[in-house]
Amino acid sequence: MIALASDHTGVALKQEIKALLDEMGLAWEDFGTNETASCDYPVYGYRAAKAVADGRCDRAILICGTGVGIGMAAARVPGMRVCTCSDVYTATLSKRHNNSNVLTMGARVIGVDVAKMIARAWLTEPFEGGRHQRRIDMLDAISRGEEL
Repeated sequence: MIALASDHTGVALKQEIKALLDEMGLAWEDFGTNETASCDYPVYGYRAAKAVADGRCDRAILICGTGVGIGMAAARVPGMRVCTCSDVYTATLSKRHNNSNVLTMGARVIGVDVAKMIARAWLTEPFEGGRHQRRIDMLDAISRGEEL
């Protein structure tokens, strides 16, 4: 299950991502907003990231104007490995090397076709594990408040 969320600037792009997920046969849950009136991105970024942290969803795709603000909100939830992507290469490596579980994108930064390519790459790229797992373990330790 993919958690989806956006602020008011990301509503239209989120609809396009829903269509992509449907095409890929992936289940999703929308944590809002679905309104174009100005709203606060932390509310929606938090709700989606919390669903991932709680195990209700496997990962999340979040959208705001730049992808940065909603990503900052999601990153406050322990266990979230957030990547803000504007290109396919970054999305691919964020999965392959960092096993990111939250993808954020900027509706004012990239177009629909690029966003779909990024999301598709991120959703299908496997985590390599191996030497990269050690680093994921370190990130998880930081989330738990441990010293490295």
